Amino acid sequence: MKWHRLAKLLFEGAMLKRLQRTGYAYLGTGEENIAAHSFGTALAAWVLAKLTPAADEEKVLKMALLHDLLEARTGDLNSVNKLYDQVDEEAAARDAFAALPWQEEWFELYREYREGQSLEAQLVHDADQLDLMVMLKEQHDLGNPYARRWMAYAKRRFKTEVGRRLAEAVLETDWASWWLDQFVAKDENP
Repeated sequence: MKWHRLAKLLFEGAMLKRLQRTGYAYLGTGEENIAAHSFGTALAAWVLAKLTPAADEEKVLKMALLHDLLEARTGDLNSVNKLYDQVDEEAAARDAFAALPWQEEWFELYREYREGQSLEAQLVHDADQLDLMVMLKEQHDLGNPYARRWMAYAKRRFKTEVGRRLAEAVLETDWASWWLDQFVAKDENP
């Protein structure tokens, strides 16, 4: 076992805690690091996998955890950046996964996600969009007038029916209701 190589992998993953997602600058409000986004995506992916009996839940979770790992090397290119910049994600994947005992498995998961054809890849894609929509809905509920337009754009990108249905629920739910409703209910029923 190459323990120092594994330690380097953990440091690379930790870099995502310090790298900010770049799209929020264009939205005008909000901020998030890539690691936080990756957690939100993994949580949403697990929910979608639970709602999709035909999905390989373990594969969905692995794919979700890896979906933005390469951004430690390539950075987070937002939609405007992508008009002008390109990254060689395949080279980044080969370098990031090199000398890992499971490098082929991880490269295949990366490739499957990027190709977007399998059910699992589509669920992770939708989970990625769901995490974005959750953040956009929060910004919308807090008063950002541009968030609604971004949510409409994100909503069109869903690939699965289960993803679309959960996205619709996100749009219909107040961002603070998960905690605020319990206090409002207690105040109304003393």
